[in-house]
Amino acid sequence: MIVTDAHQYLLEHFKEYDFIWSSPPCPTHSITSYFLNAQGIIRYPDMNLYQEIIFLQHFFKGKYVVENVKPYYEPLIKPQYSGRHCFWANFIIPKLKSEGSIGRMGPVKSLGGKQSAGLNHHKLGFDLTDKIYPNKKKLLNNCVVPEIGLAIFESVLGIYKQNTTIQTGLFSDFE
Repeated sequence: MIVTDAHQYLLEHFKEYDFIWSSPPCPTHSITSYFLNAQGIIRYPDMNLYQEIIFLQHFFKGKYVVENVKPYYEPLIKPQYSGRHCFWANFIIPKLKSEGSIGRMGPVKSLGGKQSAGLNHHKLGFDLTDKIYPNKKKLLNNCVVPEIGLAIFESVLGIYKQNTTIQTGLFSDFE
């Protein structure tokens, strides 16, 4: 496990990978910005999101996906949509239904209803019951439901398999 600034790590280590999934912080892009603004909390959107997209588009040689919420504004770079989220990628993202396909662990039907810090987290593949974490609810809200992760990963594998297949001639067995 690497504990560091993910944005800086991407910049320094991107050449070491053939697939990158990035999920920059989303709170400043979310529709909740409207509510916060009304409460006097005024902030700029965190532009690290677009820095990573532009960087990967131009300099990364492998497959990548940058995931984030649908923003409260018109996205500056056109994304692909699946469920409640935007994806910027150099391959086709599978379109899945909103319910149960992607989650910030709100009311997601396939995970058994409303998610809380101590319930249903096992459906994400881990158990937080005995773990000390300052904000379990925030951790769970930032998880991607396994089904969308698997669908995207399988899409990438399909692309790699297609790109690495060596086609032989139609009549190579005949002399």
